[in-house]
Parts: sequence; C-alpha cells; structure tokens
Amino acid sequence: MLSIIIQPMRNALIFDFDGLILETEGPIYQSWQELYRSFGQELPLELWLTQVGTYHSGFDPNVHLEQLLGGPLDWAPAEEKRCRREQALIAQQPILPGVVSYLEDARRLGLKVGLASSSTRAWVVGNLSRLGLADYFDTIRCKEDVPMAKPDPALFQMALRDLDLQPEQAIVLEDSYNGLLAAQRAGIFAVAVPTDLTRHMDLSIADLRLESLAVTPLEDLLRAANGRR
Repeated sequence: MLSIIIQPMRNALIFDFDGLILETEGPIYQSWQELYRSFGQELPLELWLTQVGTYHSGFDPNVHLEQLLGGPLDWAPAEEKRCRREQALIAQQPILPGVVSYLEDARRLGLKVGLASSSTRAWVVGNLSRLGLADYFDTIRCKEDVPMAKPDPALFQMALRDLDLQPEQAIVLEDSYNGLLAAQRAGIFAVAVPTDLTRHMDLSIADLRLESLAVTPLEDLLRAANGRR
C-alpha cells in the first residue's frame, strides 16, 4: 500500500531583532569606528562582522584598540561618550521596511510569531516597547534564557517549544551569518534579510534571501517556503 507523507505547513515566523526589526548594528559599528578614529586608528569591518549576531565571537574591540595603541586606556570617559553617540544614532532609526506589514499580516493569517535574539532582554523588550511592537510576539527569547547564544541553536529551539511547533513548521528571519547558522542547526527554514552592514557577510547558507521584507509580501514568502521542503 502506498503511504503518503504529508508535510506540515509553515505557520509561524521567528524574528531576529538587531538588524532585522531595527537597524542597530550599523550605528553601533559607527560609534566604535568614531572612537577608534579619535585615537588615529581604524576598526576593520571584517573584524567587527565576526561578532554580529552573537556574544561569543572572541573579538573584543576594547582589547583590540588597546593592542593597536600599545597600552591601556582610561575607558570610563571614552565609553560614556561612545554609548551616548550609539544611543543617539539608534534613536534616529525607524523600524526597518516591511516589518510592521509582516507582523500585521502574520496576525491576520493566524500565524504564531516569536522572537529570538542574542541581545539582552532589557535591550530587546525595551526597544520593542518604545517602537510599539511588543504585543505582536507570542514569545520573546534572549541571551539570558540559554547557556549559549547564536550560533548555538538553543534560542530557536526554546522559541519552538514556547510556540508548540516542530522545526519544519517555522520560518526564521535573520540578517546575520551567526543567526542563519543557528537556525540551520535548529532545522528551521532560514531567510536572510541583510542590512547594509551584514550584506558584506557570506549569507549563502540561507534557504532564501530577500533584499528587504518590503519587496516580498509575507504570503509570497510562505508560498516559496512551503514549496521548498
């Protein structure tokens, strides 16, 4: 007797936060680059990109700058100034194009919606609340919730458990290599949506790449993802 295996439809979205909902990565890099240049140094983009999307890259810009300068710095005033600059730059950033439409369409279509971020809960929830987006999410998981952040799959696995879903029922939206790798390790269909910064990464491990959520309606993405088992 011929048995037919029916694959479950993908009926949930799991968002990243930094670089996917709000462009924070470019402003943070800019604030660090400005600090480096105030000491006559440069922060190479290729080094900075190693730690985008994770807390476990091994690259520390504080240590790197001191190595370039050949000695320790008085970090308190320098970091205070840099943080003020970072916050000012991020405060000017709008919600990234297409995000609100995706959230509203997901609600209209009855999809479950989660968020998994390697950033702290205070950072993520604080910004979501400021932007008026927090209520769209059925679960929010952050770095404090797991032993290891991305590229470890634990954040995505925890979000799946919260949503009572199997990996093949969800789609992850990510902008960075580390996030895509975590989604791949969790067995979830991964969509790359790069920013101006992360488009310099190799994102070829993604199952699908979109230049912006604004150019591909959610229903088109669902059809594409469900057609690629």
